[in-house]
Amino acid sequence: MNDTAKDFRAGYVAIVGRPNVGKSTLLNRLVGQKLSITSRKPQTTRQRITGILTRDDAQLMFVDTPGFQTRHTSALNRQMNRTVTQALADVDVILLVVEAGHFSAEDRALLPLLPKERKTLLVINKTDRLADRGLLLPFITEVSGAHEFAEIVPVSASKGHGVDELATTISRYLPVQPALYGADEVTESSERFLAAELIREKLFRLLGDELPYASAVIIDKFSMEGTMRRIHASILVDKDSHKGIVVGTKGAQLKAIGTKARLDMEKLFGGKVHLELWVKVKRGWAENQQVMKQLGYG
Repeated sequence: MNDTAKDFRAGYVAIVGRPNVGKSTLLNRLVGQKLSITSRKPQTTRQRITGILTRDDAQLMFVDTPGFQTRHTSALNRQMNRTVTQALADVDVILLVVEAGHFSAEDRALLPLLPKERKTLLVINKTDRLADRGLLLPFITEVSGAHEFAEIVPVSASKGHGVDELATTISRYLPVQPALYGADEVTESSERFLAAELIREKLFRLLGDELPYASAVIIDKFSMEGTMRRIHASILVDKDSHKGIVVGTKGAQLKAIGTKARLDMEKLFGGKVHLELWVKVKRGWAENQQVMKQLGYG
């Protein structure tokens, strides 16, 4: 990397879109590492997560944001929407991600939120799922008239198609300046935060539709013992019946959640992890300001 070159560029890039269009998968693919959790459930991402991609000619800091929520109005969802609008104000470039073949009212509702002074690229994701590739060009024509996009870039984040081209395109719109982070840094999110996210991902993935949306993870203890990370975490649920779902028969489900989360942490952190999990019933936690602060929301 030669970040002293006159044409080296660096800047922040917000990834926004309605829930479940593949924003987190796109971030992970761009950075080349799993930083943002993914699942089939909408609203998996709740806070902004920054992934850093350093190239020979540019450094891109991607901010993965929650899907903008228009249907629910809990304190949690209001905070997630504030996270999105704040991210839009703080970045150099915006990626609006939509799903190939689907440009819904929810997608259009985001357009007025896009600051006119920021360059916005429309990223058409999941192109691999189009039954007929011939449908892509008419779809591009349809969406191109909805907003003054700087570029329209089709990709498949899950397959990796078009992602390198997307990074190159984004780089052209970043300000000329030296790198803001070291070449080996991939995120500014703390390990404590990432640990909670990985546990939450396993809840969504292993429990699927059994687990209601109202669950959260709080890290009670995060300490280093030599090269081993010792992590104690609480899984918050709304009801006693939800606790039973998470724990499972003879604790089998909770054990599976812990094992899979621990293995992902060890891969991400590059060292051994001792993980202990508890499940606690905290009714109405999504409206509890004290819990919101523990979760890292203002």
